[in-house]
Amino acid sequence: MIELLRELVELESPTGDTGRMRDRTAAELRELGGTITPEGEHVRADFAGEGPPLLLLGHLDTVWTRGTLATLPWRVEDGRAYGPGVHDMKGGLVVMLEAIRRARATRALRVFLTADEEIGSPTAREPLARAADGAAAAFVCEPPTEAGDLKTARKGLGRFVLRVTGRAAHAGKPLEGASAIEELARLTLRLHALTDRRRGVSVNVGVVEGGTRENVVAAEASARLDVRVPSVAERDRLDALLHSLGTETPGTEVTLEGLWTRPPLERSPGAALLFEQARRHGRALGLDLHESSAAGGSDGNLVGALGVPVLDGLGAEGSGAHAIDEHVVVDSLPVRAELLAALLREPGL
Repeated sequence: MIELLRELVELESPTGDTGRMRDRTAAELRELGGTITPEGEHVRADFAGEGPPLLLLGHLDTVWTRGTLATLPWRVEDGRAYGPGVHDMKGGLVVMLEAIRRARATRALRVFLTADEEIGSPTAREPLARAADGAAAAFVCEPPTEAGDLKTARKGLGRFVLRVTGRAAHAGKPLEGASAIEELARLTLRLHALTDRRRGVSVNVGVVEGGTRENVVAAEASARLDVRVPSVAERDRLDALLHSLGTETPGTEVTLEGLWTRPPLERSPGAALLFEQARRHGRALGLDLHESSAAGGSDGNLVGALGVPVLDGLGAEGSGAHAIDEHVVVDSLPVRAELLAALLREPGL
């Protein structure tokens, strides 16, 4: 497993440049007995067996640019394996492949590996929906929480751009203009006030731009924002609020662009059942598993919205996703592979 993990980490695969990872994982799945169906840059493999298929989800891409290995090379120190993408989620791919190998399942299995998950899976949605069609359950091999817990819920995610237009004027005569920057500042405060921990809602203005010169009243300004919600009801409430935004600065107007990139993955009765089975198998492996909800999205959000029960967080333990200390705990690899293999052998699914 360590040898394969090193190979995958050293196949750098930033979003948009995943061809080598696609070919390597497809070859591994084919060797395990899967039938590969071409899906563009994505990978789909079907394993013949009984009953509706169990769907295994992962992604090929990372947030790291090609060449990152020069400054963040693969290494194993103090029981941890380091390298770009090792935790999110090449360790999870190794867990998945090893689980299929160990399970020797009589149940039909289906694997779908997305090439652009890190940017919201825009090109994967249709083939992912086809892969989910008829699936009895979906297991997502993204990392567990830092405490090692599994995920039965994830927040929905929206990415939006606010554009404010005003009227330019000389800075010495500000009343002759209408400052788009002033209005954007007001809107930023209003947007941040929508964050509500009790509801599980967060709104963050992460990027602002505007103006032309310091001695000109700004005629244009824009902001990019991230919105996260725990439920469809909260998504609809926030969507209505965002689309009803008006301006307070006379002479300015605001428009909203963007979309909800991932629907919320709400905890379902099916997910609860999957977790209870995982907890039972985990006890036999010395794991004390708990349920959790994650603020970030995964392809499990998309599949869950199609009505398929989803259990997420079945990848390798570790920490530091998207950070320079990204790592997986080496000893967790075989244990997590055995946990997933037990679920693939579970007769009740």
